[in-house]
Amino acid sequence: MFKPETGEYGDYYETYVSLVTEDDIRGAYAAQPVKLRALVEGIDELAGSFRYAKDKWSIKEVISHLIDGERIFSYRMLRISRGDKTPIEGFEQDGYIENSRANERKFSDLLDEFELVRKANTLMLNNFDSAALARIGTASGSPVSVRALASISIGHVRHHLSILKERYLPKLN
Repeated sequence: MFKPETGEYGDYYETYVSLVTEDDIRGAYAAQPVKLRALVEGIDELAGSFRYAKDKWSIKEVISHLIDGERIFSYRMLRISRGDKTPIEGFEQDGYIENSRANERKFSDLLDEFELVRKANTLMLNNFDSAALARIGTASGSPVSVRALASISIGHVRHHLSILKERYLPKLN
């Protein structure tokens, strides 16, 4: 039901879609806020500004990026699910982070925001029927289905959780 076909999303998103092995992703989609919170819970607020390299985002900026991505992917899901054929532009993620003020925020606020946005999007996703899930629109210059966007969203979070585990957290200890 949920597994998108290769032609339902642009090549750029294969990295994210390939991280989603479930056929029906509703449970994985709903569970990610808990996994994110568990991963960063207990990290000192000051450590939230840690970057594993000079040109990389801080831990708090990564979470802010996940929030931005969540909002953008869900906006795309909404428009496409409703049959809107207007092409949806891409977004410049670095510019979003530069203006996010993420490092001035508390971890708890960032995590609460991600959780609440994902909860609202879970309710929206659970309301889509098979026709809405299969609808295809255009985003970032490529065709994309609603179900592909849901998988992209999960894979995007998994990708960044993996980076946090592998490149950030070991350097904090």
